[in-house]
Amino acid sequence: MARFGSRHAWLSITPEPERELPAAVAELREGGPPGPASVAAEEARVERLVTRGSRGAWAAYLTEALDLARAAPPGPARELVLDVINNHDNLKLGLPGGRA
Repeated sequence: MARFGSRHAWLSITPEPERELPAAVAELREGGPPGPASVAAEEARVERLVTRGSRGAWAAYLTEALDLARAAPPGPARELVLDVINNHDNLKLGLPGGRA
C-alpha cells in the first residue's frame, strides 16, 4: 500500500465492487433484468471511476448504489449491492485514515 500512498489506498481494498456492482446496479436502475447495453454502460462507468476517478467520486458512486438498493424491493440485486457495500465499508476501516 505504501507505493500508492494513503491518497490512492482505496484502490487496493477489494475488486468485488468493480466486478459485482455493475450488473446489479444496472438491474436496480431498470427495475428488472438489465439489457447488455445497460450492464456495459455501468461497467464502463465503474472502470472510469477506478482508473481515472478520485476517492470522492468512488464514494459518491457507492452512495448512489446504496441509495438505489435501499429504495428497491427485496431481491437478489438489492441484496448483492447491500452485501458488497457493507463488505467494502468494513474493509476500508483498515486503510490509512479508515476511509475510502
